[in-house]
Amino acid sequence: MVLSRRPLEEVTLELVAVATGKKPADLVILGGRVINVFTGEILNWDIAITGQRIATVGDVRHTMGPQTEVIDAGGYYLSPGFMDGHVHVESSMVTVTQFARAVLAGGTTTIFMDPHEIANVLGLDGVKLMVEEGFDLPLKVFATMPSCVPAAPGFEDAGAVFGPREIATAMQWPGICGLGEMMNFPGVLAGDTLVHGELQATMQAGKPITGHYSVPGDFQGLAAYAAAGIISCHESVLTEDALNRMRLGMYAKMREGSAWHDVQATVKSLTETRVDSRRAILVSDDCHPETLLSVGHLNNVVRRAISNGLDPVRAIQAVTINTAECFGVARDLGAIAPGRLADILFLKDLAGVQVDKVLADGRLIAEAGQLLVDLPAVTYPEAVRNSVHLRELLAAEHFAIPAPAVSGTVRVRVMEIIEASVINRHVTIHLPISDGQLKADAAGDLAKVAVVERHGGSGGIGLGFVRGFGFSGGAVASTVAHDSHNLLIVGMNDADMALAGNTLAGCGGGMVAVRDGQVLALLPLPIAGLMSNAPVEEVAKQVQAVQQAWVELGCRLVSPFMTMSLLSLPVLPALRLTNRGLVDTQQFKFVDLVDG
Repeated sequence: MVLSRRPLEEVTLELVAVATGKKPADLVILGGRVINVFTGEILNWDIAITGQRIATVGDVRHTMGPQTEVIDAGGYYLSPGFMDGHVHVESSMVTVTQFARAVLAGGTTTIFMDPHEIANVLGLDGVKLMVEEGFDLPLKVFATMPSCVPAAPGFEDAGAVFGPREIATAMQWPGICGLGEMMNFPGVLAGDTLVHGELQATMQAGKPITGHYSVPGDFQGLAAYAAAGIISCHESVLTEDALNRMRLGMYAKMREGSAWHDVQATVKSLTETRVDSRRAILVSDDCHPETLLSVGHLNNVVRRAISNGLDPVRAIQAVTINTAECFGVARDLGAIAPGRLADILFLKDLAGVQVDKVLADGRLIAEAGQLLVDLPAVTYPEAVRNSVHLRELLAAEHFAIPAPAVSGTVRVRVMEIIEASVINRHVTIHLPISDGQLKADAAGDLAKVAVVERHGGSGGIGLGFVRGFGFSGGAVASTVAHDSHNLLIVGMNDADMALAGNTLAGCGGGMVAVRDGQVLALLPLPIAGLMSNAPVEEVAKQVQAVQQAWVELGCRLVSPFMTMSLLSLPVLPALRLTNRGLVDTQQFKFVDLVDG
């Protein structure tokens, strides 16, 4: 059953009765310093709450009755609950319920998730599973309908295909608040009728379109992209990128997740200019479970923005009212003001974003970092636990790369990763031929990469090379491989690559590290090969074990799983690998591994 939140139109009489003193409030908060996100002020206001909503603010003594509960907020700053305007829950590797357990006590009370990971594996059924799970939680869960399934049609194979018909249908579902990030920006600019059909279906439903324009520094293309009705974008990696989005009337979503540390650069669009910050939003995008438990969620993102010079009140605006206005829900959320749902954070330290108490819907749900309410148990259907469908058992021969019939060396295209960045470099190197093959080279920090179609389709395998992980041996594999989530394997020898892939096929997906024929660490993710239904703390420990295994294999990167998972996403610069082959994502064409 959907968690009962009465709409504003049903409770106006009750709210006004409390606000005028005709009826006592259920709860009054006294003595706090309220952050007014409309004006940017900090005010000595008290707050009167009835049911789930705020009745009035300011001097509220006239609303107090014998049964009114009182909370002394002396010494606290009071903030609206934090709202994440772009997040992929699947990247936390846990269910929506376990994600809520991880983030509520840190002050996140609303998320706008884009479930395009599960959509690429399970289609519409997967989206419904996650959206419906969010109905029964104190965390307010909105979803944007995934727009790019697959992310780049013709360049990869996913487990489903969405078009205008699917988008139009989903826009009528409860919980769907807009269109998910439109990653196919080349299709937008080229006038692809199916892509524009999705945009039109969303606008006809009166809902916003969220964006993904990943060409740094391109103003002209971005302007054309915005002309299609796309109102936001989280792909800013440069100061100028964020500034250009705001100048064009878009919301610049500044990202700080487990691996993508973009706030330091993007927040300069506010701190080094005099521009209005009401088009700026702070988001997480992707966070692993250990990040959520160790450093936090939006509380950490806000803290990072403040530490990089952003005024604390403006930083809080960027996770409250700005987000609410972007998605058209400001009548209910995003502010401490009459009529709004009473999602209120008690901050001991404003600049440090130290959240001590959390109210959601007028109810105290967390204190001192601990959740005070029980969340419902969730069981995903058994069918979603068997989503790795390989055409055959993998063998070392599947990963062999024959060399051209020449002697000496050949020039090969290589994906060179950039730590803590979503983009990579397209480089060419001279690689020696060994036994008639092209092989990984530990001395040159060169690993082999394979993407194996795992949705029961062609079974195709794309092969390539990557530089930057630092592996000295072994192999790692993952079914978290954005966005089609085929089986992604990186390794230094073909036998270990086969073992890694077969291990994940046998457990329904996840992440694994192997060396010399032995499994070093395994993280099972049986729900679509993306998520676990285990408690978030348990999953975090398993992630740490896999990360330690990566260290044993020679990798020293921060959050290397995220970096690896994007090797197969053909909508990010500059060179990517899908199950169909190498893609030059700046020219949007397939290219040969051997260059010339």
